[in-house]
Amino acid sequence: MKQGSVTFVGAGPGAADLITLRGARRIAEADVVVWAASLVMEECVTEHARADAELVDSSQIAHDDVLALYRRAAAEGLAVARVHSGDPSLWGAVQEQYDAAVEMGLSVEIVPGVSAFGAAAAAAGRELTIPEVAQSVVLCRLEGGKTPMPEREKLREFARHGTTMAIFLSAARTSQMVEELHEGGYPDDTPVVVAYRTTWPDELTIRCRLDEVVGVCKERKLWRQTLFLVGAALGAKGTRSHLYHAGHFHTFRKPDAEARRALRAARATTP
Repeated sequence: MKQGSVTFVGAGPGAADLITLRGARRIAEADVVVWAASLVMEECVTEHARADAELVDSSQIAHDDVLALYRRAAAEGLAVARVHSGDPSLWGAVQEQYDAAVEMGLSVEIVPGVSAFGAAAAAAGRELTIPEVAQSVVLCRLEGGKTPMPEREKLREFARHGTTMAIFLSAARTSQMVEELHEGGYPDDTPVVVAYRTTWPDELTIRCRLDEVVGVCKERKLWRQTLFLVGAALGAKGTRSHLYHAGHFHTFRKPDAEARRALRAARATTP
C-alpha cells in the first residue's frame, strides 16, 4: 500500500485564479480535499478536484474530525489536500496539523499561497516599501480575540517602528486598533488602506486616514475578513530605486562611470 500524504495548500486571498500551479496540481491529485467554504472560493476546489474526490468543508467540523481524516489517510494510503485561505504560514493553524500528520507517518508538504496583504497592496496600487519612506513591513494583529498575544507583541509597540504595517484579524475592534496605533506614534493623517475580501466578487478597497478608519468600518459594516495596511508609504510618491540607477552595479551589469560618480556624490550629501 502506498504511503498516505497531506498537502497544505495556500489557496490565496480568494480569486480562484490566484492559486499557484503547484497548489492546483495537488488538489487535482488528492483523494480527499478539505477546505473552508467560508474562507476559500468554491472554484479554487471545484475547478481542480477530481470528480471522484471526497470534498469536506472544514468550517462544518472540528479539529479532531480533521485529524480523524488524516488518520484514515495514513491507514488507507490516501492523498489529502488541506486547502487554507491566503498563505498557510500566517495564522493558518497549520503547525499543529503538520506535526500531527508527521507523527501519523504521513508524507507532508506545504504549498505556499498569495497572502492577503500582498493582494490588498496590489488592489490599492501600492508598493509597501518605498525608498526613503519605509523599507520594512510588520505583519501583525490586535491583541485579544480567540488567541492571546505574547506580552512583547502589543500593536502599539510594533507601531513605534513607524514603518508599513499589515494588520490582520482586527476589524471587530477598530477603535482599539486605532487607539493603539496612535499610542505607537502614528498621527491622524497616516494613510490607511481598508481591504475587505480582496479579490472576491464583493471586494472593497477603501483609502482613508487613520482618524477615519472607525467611521469607514462602521458605515460599511466591516467586522470581519478585513485587512488594514497602515503607514506613510501608502501615500508616498514612488522615489527612484538605486537598483536600476546607471551608476549601480551588480553581477550582471557594469556601472556607467559618470553615473557612478554622481550616485556616490548624492549619497555623500544625504543626511
